[in-house]
Amino acid sequence: MPSRPRQRGQQDGPVVDLARRLGVLLGELGLTEIEASVGQIRVRLQRGGPTASAAPASVPAAASVEHQVAPAPAVSDSASGVTIEAPMVGTFYRASSPTAEPYVSVGDLVKEGQILCIIEAMKLMNEIESKVAGRIVKVFVENAHPVEFGQSLFLIDPAR
Repeated sequence: MPSRPRQRGQQDGPVVDLARRLGVLLGELGLTEIEASVGQIRVRLQRGGPTASAAPASVPAAASVEHQVAPAPAVSDSASGVTIEAPMVGTFYRASSPTAEPYVSVGDLVKEGQILCIIEAMKLMNEIESKVAGRIVKVFVENAHPVEFGQSLFLIDPAR
C-alpha cells in the first residue's frame, strides 16, 4: 500500500500516539472534546460541528497539538466559596489507593498547596492541590468517576 503524503505540521512519535489514543477515547465515550497533557505535551481533540457530516467517517476528530505545561487547577469565586475545577480530563480519585483514607472530606480545613485529590490521565497520576486555604464545603465528584476539563471538583469556604 502506498504511503500517504505527510501534511504540513504532522509529527511522528509521542504526540501522534497520544492524539490517536485520545481519538479512540473520544469515539468510545461519545465525547465531543477531549484534552490531555503528558509532560510538556498537550493534545486537544474536538469533533467538528454540524459541517463535519461532510467529512469522511474514518476521520473521527481534528487534532490540535500544542506543547506547553499542563494548567493548574482552575479556581473560581462564587457567592458561597471558591470552586476548584479539574485542569484536565481523567479519572478522579479521592485517595492515593483504594484502601487509603481520602485526602480531604467535607468539613476538613485545608491549606494552600495541600493535595485534595488525584486525577489519572493516560496512566499518569496528577496531584491536584488547593489554591486557597479554607474549609471543604462540598465534594462534587464521586470517587473513581471520570471528570472533564473545567468540571467542578471541590467547593472551599476560604479562610478569612
